[in-house]
Amino acid sequence: MTIFRHLPKLLAAVGLSLVLAGCGVNSIPTKDQAVKASWANVQAAYQRRNDLIPNLVATVQGYANQEKSVLVAVTQARASATQVKVDSSTITDPAKFAQFQQAQDKLSGVLGRLMAISEQYPDLKSNQNFLALQSQLEGTENRIEISRRDYNAAVQDYNTELVTIPGSLWASTVYKSYKPATVFAASAAAQTAPTVNFNTAAPAPAPAAAQPGTTPGKP
Repeated sequence: MTIFRHLPKLLAAVGLSLVLAGCGVNSIPTKDQAVKASWANVQAAYQRRNDLIPNLVATVQGYANQEKSVLVAVTQARASATQVKVDSSTITDPAKFAQFQQAQDKLSGVLGRLMAISEQYPDLKSNQNFLALQSQLEGTENRIEISRRDYNAAVQDYNTELVTIPGSLWASTVYKSYKPATVFAASAAAQTAPTVNFNTAAPAPAPAAAQPGTTPGKP
C-alpha cells in the first residue's frame, strides 16, 4: 500500500522534528512571541491612561480653571504621546522605543503636577467624580508598572536566548532576521506612579525691594 511505502519518510520527518525541537529550534520564535504579547500589554496599559486623561482634565478645570498652564501641559503631553506610533517592530528599534519612552515619561511628569493641584482646592479634592478618576489613575499606573516589569522579563529571556547556546546557533543560521528587543528602562520619576496626595509648600515670599539710598540686608 502507498502509506507503507512512504512510512519510512514520515517516520524520518517526525524523528527530525523531535530532534530539532529538543535542540531548541523553536525557542527563539516562541520567546519572540512572548515579548510581543508583553509589549501589547504595555501599550494597552498606557492607552487606558490616555483614555482617562480628558475626563480628569475636564474635572480639574471645573474647579481650578486658573491652573491653565498645567491643564494645557497635560493636554499637550497627551497629544504628543498619542502621536508616537508604535507597533511590534518598535521593540527592536532603539530609536523609536526611546521616542515612545520619552513621550510617556513626559506625560507621567505633568500628570503628577495635575494631581497635586487637588491639595490646593478642597472642593476638587472631595469631588466624587475626581475621587473616582483618581482611583482609576492609580490603578492604571500600577498596571503600567506591572506590564513594564513583565515585558522586561520577557525581553531578558528572549535576548538571552539569542546569545547563548543553542539559541545563538539558530540565531546565526535559521533566525538571522530576529533582532534583540529593547528593554523598557524608564527614568526613576516615571517608574513611580504620580503622587496624588502630598502637601505642596507655599512659595517663599519675595524679598522686599531696597529703598533708594539703602543697602539690601541692612536697616
